[in-house]
Amino acid sequence: MSENRKYFTLAEANRTLPLVKRIVADLISLHPEWRDLVAQYELVAAQARPEWGESTEQLALRGRIEAIARQINDFLLELDQIGCVFKGFDPGLVDFYGKLDGKEMFWCWKVGEERIEHWHELESGYPGRQPIPVTVGGEG
Repeated sequence: MSENRKYFTLAEANRTLPLVKRIVADLISLHPEWRDLVAQYELVAAQARPEWGESTEQLALRGRIEAIARQINDFLLELDQIGCVFKGFDPGLVDFYGKLDGKEMFWCWKVGEERIEHWHELESGYPGRQPIPVTVGGEG
């Protein structure tokens, strides 16, 4: 996570959404593939004899797992550079630091939403999501 926290107005956060949506879509499509490969690797490893070392199949699977993990990390880094915080593969949640009435908070977006329409306090997380007040919504 970046040392320098970037604060977004609602309009600024919404302007980043086309890019954020593309990155999150890529992340969400890669994650199940990574998870499946890890499960396959564990299955193969469980049937292998440790004294034989990694089999060709295990090495091939590990190579694919590491390649996908690198891609996932690259996408996470891109989101970090934009200044938003990726909060999870399911349901594909992204928070943007902002301020509401002078208080630090998060603008909250999830996959499937056209634009940012919710916010929550830093500590409350997704369960504390609330609709953005109309007075703020007129900003952009």
